[in-house]
Amino acid sequence: MVIKVYIASSSGSVAVKKHQQAVVGFLEANRINFQEVDITMLEEQRLWMYRNIPKEKKPEKGNPLPPQIFNEDRYCGDYEDFFQSKENNTVFAFLGLSSPPSMTDSMS
Repeated sequence: MVIKVYIASSSGSVAVKKHQQAVVGFLEANRINFQEVDITMLEEQRLWMYRNIPKEKKPEKGNPLPPQIFNEDRYCGDYEDFFQSKENNTVFAFLGLSSPPSMTDSMS
């Protein structure tokens, strides 16, 4: 299973950039394997992301903003969902992962 974080490398929004950095930084710090997918580079990736976000998570106007998080093809949520799961200490469940890597696993 690969966590995919859909980002926009050329976003003009400071908030979007900070949200993307927060998600990516958390995943890196916790040694969670993930793949960044830049929606500004390939139209097909951006369209795939838009099509696979559940209707109830789409804004009334405009398009959903990055970062958007998927586990393979399963939608996990956006930055707000990620932030809530972090606050509730449920990030691994949010991502659809069983548990954090143990320290012994990462030391070997």
